[in-house]
Amino acid sequence: MVKEYKIRDFLKRIKTQVEVEDGCSYKRLTIRTNHQRDIADGSLIGTKSQFIVNGGDFILSKIDARYGAFGIIPLELDGAIITGNFWTYKVDTDLVDTEWFFYFTHSYSFIQICQESSTGTTHRKYLDEKMFLNHKILLPEKKEQVQMVKRYLESSKISNECVKEIKSQKKILSQLKQSILQEAIEGKLTEAWREQNPDVKPASEILQLIKAEKEQLIKDGKIKKEKPLPPISENEVPFVLPEGWIWCRLGEICDNITAGSTPSQDSFISKEIPYLKVYNIRNQKIDFHYKPQFIKKNVHETSLKRCILKPGDVIMNIVGPPLGKVAIIPNDYPEWNCNQAIAIFRCIDNEINEYLYLYLSTGIYLKTLDFKGMAGQDNISVTMCKNLLLPLPPKEEQKTILHKLKTLLEKKQALETEITQSEQHAQKLMQAVLKEAFMPVQTPEQVAEPEWEEQEISQYITSEI
Repeated sequence: MVKEYKIRDFLKRIKTQVEVEDGCSYKRLTIRTNHQRDIADGSLIGTKSQFIVNGGDFILSKIDARYGAFGIIPLELDGAIITGNFWTYKVDTDLVDTEWFFYFTHSYSFIQICQESSTGTTHRKYLDEKMFLNHKILLPEKKEQVQMVKRYLESSKISNECVKEIKSQKKILSQLKQSILQEAIEGKLTEAWREQNPDVKPASEILQLIKAEKEQLIKDGKIKKEKPLPPISENEVPFVLPEGWIWCRLGEICDNITAGSTPSQDSFISKEIPYLKVYNIRNQKIDFHYKPQFIKKNVHETSLKRCILKPGDVIMNIVGPPLGKVAIIPNDYPEWNCNQAIAIFRCIDNEINEYLYLYLSTGIYLKTLDFKGMAGQDNISVTMCKNLLLPLPPKEEQKTILHKLKTLLEKKQALETEITQSEQHAQKLMQAVLKEAFMPVQTPEQVAEPEWEEQEISQYITSEI
């Protein structure tokens, strides 16, 4: 049997305020989307006026509730504190089984309640508490709620196994990609190719040509002469190279490695030269659709001339965490610029740029860096960038590596697409399990009543006042 209730009939707001004192230790609770939580300990908390929460209470974020930022507070977090951006409610356990309510909040329909109760601009919506609490749902009797939970736990085993398997597959794919990249820059992907092509020009000859061209550019005044780089010792190299390969420093093959710069605020303009920040490097590519910025052309050509970027250049973030973000400049614009958190690599022989990008994408270089004695251990200096080692293959082998890698990564991408589809199916399965398990047990008389024939608990939303 079910009965209509407003949410405020079984959720009562709790406001137990506490003043945080310096020198004392507090458990601090935050909630993230999809019922994730974490704790921060510490005596120094900026917001001194906080609220105490109790295990078993319901908590939600008034800012992100529409995204699923809510949940039941676990008993181990009893007595934790939260800011005023979070609201807590005592659940009336005479009407509602706490476990039932926890699973009910997983349903799309409960998230819909939060979405419909949120008002404001598109990117900054806040939950309207009155609107939220006045939503109506049809609530089964408590003993039926307990049965619903039992049915759900019994029938959700398959969907839970699906979720575990999908997580495992995603982890394996991530490891597979790293393994492919590692084998590419160690020459293992092209072992058979080398056997079939024993007479290619070794990388040492390519390196000599690059050094000669660089010397000529310095002589012609096109680039500045730099301090000599230290010789490469055996202790520095992370692995043994195949025959025909050679270790070199990036400073040997690049045109004056440098970092970007930040101009004055009045240098920014609505549309001239695209200006990159680290957040524009996403998934090892340039994403200029995300928070695009432009600077004036005259600033780009004068005070920021040193950090002009051109299509094909390789960039890498040198301020973290995290480090390891790499991209190739696309040809969307003829020239770009960037801020000081980004290092710029332009190979003297621009055909090497793509291979350099591949190597930096592996993140192997991060293991070779020595941050000892540095004030900021999440930063890489320009000098460190110049001294980074690169396992340089013959040019023909570079092309073969890139071709093989593209083919393998395309196959990996196809597998990722399948896993994403499986993940979506698993989510639908979970909702189907919720729907089936949370269907109220009906007597023969109730089955005859048409208004309940096809309703289930995750759709018990009727209206708001």
